[in-house]
Amino acid sequence: MATRYWVVSLPVQGSASAVWNNLQDQISKHSFDTPIYRFNIPNLRVGTLDSLLSLSDDLLKSNNFMEGVSHKIRRQIEELERISGVESSALTVDGVPVDSYLTRFVWDEAKYPTMSPLREIVDSIHGQVAKIEDDLKVRVAEYNTVRSQLNAINRKQSGSLAVRDLSNLVKPEDIITSEHLVTLLAVVPKYSQKDWLSSYETLTNYVVPRSSKLLFEDNEYALYTVTLFGRVADNFRTSARERGFQVFTSWMHFCAVRIFAESILRYGLPPSFLASVLAPSAKGEKKVRSILEGLCDSTNSTFWKTEDEVGGGIAGLAGDTDAHPYVSFTINLV
Repeated sequence: MATRYWVVSLPVQGSASAVWNNLQDQISKHSFDTPIYRFNIPNLRVGTLDSLLSLSDDLLKSNNFMEGVSHKIRRQIEELERISGVESSALTVDGVPVDSYLTRFVWDEAKYPTMSPLREIVDSIHGQVAKIEDDLKVRVAEYNTVRSQLNAINRKQSGSLAVRDLSNLVKPEDIITSEHLVTLLAVVPKYSQKDWLSSYETLTNYVVPRSSKLLFEDNEYALYTVTLFGRVADNFRTSARERGFQVFTSWMHFCAVRIFAESILRYGLPPSFLASVLAPSAKGEKKVRSILEGLCDSTNSTFWKTEDEVGGGIAGLAGDTDAHPYVSFTINLV
């Protein structure tokens, strides 16, 4: 799977299919190892020029925010898999590999009606990702608390009871070990037994209610059992993956809005551009840039103007779009 993609748009005069065929032909001749896909963007609501200019100021910041949240979730998943010893697997979106989802993107009309103003769509996407990030922070804190508490329980077993042979204190029926459940032994100070019994169920959402059982007590400590889901990380990792899917799907819809808005500002109205996704290798980037610039020149060189020469479109957009005679920005998946 590629980890770095370009989302670009080229101006179209006449037939978008002709531009696409020309682009494919040039890539196959001069950079054959560069995957290239059309990026399907619906007919979105253009709005006013002022609204597009105002929106463009926020597009780069919103993109950086979503990219940051996506990477944060990925790092958290990788860390959980490292801790739990689970072999890391590639992220998927509803069972589809991320690169396949990206390169076969289909707009979700039910979730983001195309007749909604672009600002409303962007604000909705940004809000959803922000909510996911907040939820992730809560779950990370919860998970870290659970791990700390479980580690504390295990450390307490090194107390006076732990140095004894527990075989005569713990019976087979006291211990549950199954595919999903495990029983831990908790050594609790005698003066803290009431606190233990009133609080152990809240160690994590995954403790079995009323599962703690007193097995033995001496002058200082009491030995209790507590049953919970054996791999506390599994549920958190699954939840993190689900949120990772949500952020990616949101990010791709945002990219569609961004390429649409910036293409209008670059090339003017009515909307007439070809959007595509490319994944050039590091050594092939210069050649692919040259191909794209050549196609842009052959299509309509009048669109590439300085800020003082703005005519049919508006140059000088935020981000790496400034550096080329076509709209271009990068998606970094790691």
